[in-house]
Amino acid sequence: MSKPLGLVNRILPFSAVDGPGNRFVIFLQGCNFNCVNCHNPQTIGVCDVCGICVEECPGEALQIKASGTEIEWNKSRCLRCDNCIKVCPSDSNPHSQWLDVDFVLEKIRRSASFLSGVTVSGGEATQQPEFLRELFHSIKTDSALNHLSTMIDTNGSAEISIWKSLLPFTDGAMVDLKAFDNQIHQKLTGNSNSQVLQSIQHLQKAERLFEVRLLIIPDLNDHDLMLQQTANWLCQLSNNIRIKLIGFRNHGVRPEYSDFLEATPERLDEIRELFQGFGIQEIKVI
Repeated sequence: MSKPLGLVNRILPFSAVDGPGNRFVIFLQGCNFNCVNCHNPQTIGVCDVCGICVEECPGEALQIKASGTEIEWNKSRCLRCDNCIKVCPSDSNPHSQWLDVDFVLEKIRRSASFLSGVTVSGGEATQQPEFLRELFHSIKTDSALNHLSTMIDTNGSAEISIWKSLLPFTDGAMVDLKAFDNQIHQKLTGNSNSQVLQSIQHLQKAERLFEVRLLIIPDLNDHDLMLQQTANWLCQLSNNIRIKLIGFRNHGVRPEYSDFLEATPERLDEIRELFQGFGIQEIKVI
């Protein structure tokens, strides 16, 4: 039986910011959230072959395949201008490719001796659970790769059934919680946070919650009352929970959101102290 394919936006053979240690990172294409803070909006949509990028490519590196169902990218003609990404009305990327697990595994093997593990991010990694499960299963059953930890960078919006299928081969998940208040969460992401909270609970009980990431956007999700509710809820799960406070940066976001305020170091320190007041000690501020 053939192994599932994954729609891959890009691969980083080395990264020190996508989990513990030096990691091989796979960014999958497609996300079910539409976050106002997204610094990789070209990973949100899946190409619908509208052809706008083909018309706007100055290097003529793109063309619609004869089947009419896919954009073909000629790397040798690409000018790396990213014009195709800028003009895409679907927040997609015609450079994304369908890759099989064995192809990705071979790339991991080339760097395995220098790696701590493999992280799958996105987009949203859990939108392609079959590919993700097969990749992690293959890593854990390969004698040359099974020393690598397997991590998922996620918005937490997966069904519990998906987590149950993934966790036997997953060492940890890094979950974004955009807002504990559901209305604010919907404003920031376009979606409810109910599955996110359920995922955090399930992952904590399964001892697979590596960290909860809290993006702080001034005047949108940094109100003290909500942060107190967030800290109280998290510390009830565990005082040993790992928190990463991330100050919003408007560089790289879509133009319509570039005027959002950035979180100051002083405000992030205040929030860190707030969480420490609830007994949560492992807090990283970036």
